[in-house]
Amino acid sequence: MRQIFPAAAEAPEIESVAPGAGPAASAITALARLYAYPPMAARATPWVRANMITSVDGAVALNGRSGGLSADADRLVFSVLRSLADVILVGAGTARAEKYRLADQGKIWAALREGRPPTPPIAVVTRELDLDLDGPLLADAAGQARTILLTTQAAPADRRAAAAARADVILTGPDSVTPAAAVGALAARGHRRILVEGGPRLLRQITEAGLLDELCVTFSPVLEGGRAGRILAPPARTGAAVGHSPATGLALAHVLEDSGSLLCRYLRDPG
Repeated sequence: MRQIFPAAAEAPEIESVAPGAGPAASAITALARLYAYPPMAARATPWVRANMITSVDGAVALNGRSGGLSADADRLVFSVLRSLADVILVGAGTARAEKYRLADQGKIWAALREGRPPTPPIAVVTRELDLDLDGPLLADAAGQARTILLTTQAAPADRRAAAAARADVILTGPDSVTPAAAVGALAARGHRRILVEGGPRLLRQITEAGLLDELCVTFSPVLEGGRAGRILAPPARTGAAVGHSPATGLALAHVLEDSGSLLCRYLRDPG
């Protein structure tokens, strides 16, 4: 993996290596520097970062899952971004489709977790708790961070009670989990470095709410063929004409390249 923007003659090659697979301290230090969060003490609000992957022709998944687009470099950055985050935020649809489970401590870089639990919790936006309450996402955390379920009073009371035995259940309102409510609830628990991993519907809502500070996106050297959606889902059609949402300007912070994959980091353009 090499940095191609901004051009830096002294930028080292970054070895693609998995956690626990050997001496890769220099690679992890380099990536942690490139993807460092801003100093949080100087911010009044959390920092919301999204991490997505797309094919060259704009598909968010291959054969129904984003993992089909991923390669070694993307998986390495994925592990570093998770290691840097306080919490990982996903929508219920993504949690089901990607078969989410507790963050694997073996795939987290311990050196980037100093002063925090060994793994970040997974926080799921789920209006009606339509998840497998006996699945691995709600398994015994065994000393690690428990899953957080951001839900509503529309969720059946019996499911809320069952979920509360296995996860931290937060009610955000009567019948919807707004992006502001989700981010605010996580910040209230001390989670100020928020990593959004999808899906496209949740990312659109966060972007439209003006809460997205940063987008990390990998462009996979694959042509999917147009069957899958984009990293931001279009608004739901309600029969009325769908208005145009204002565009969100982004500034390119860096680009890494590895075997044809481009790993880009964008910051929201304040202008």
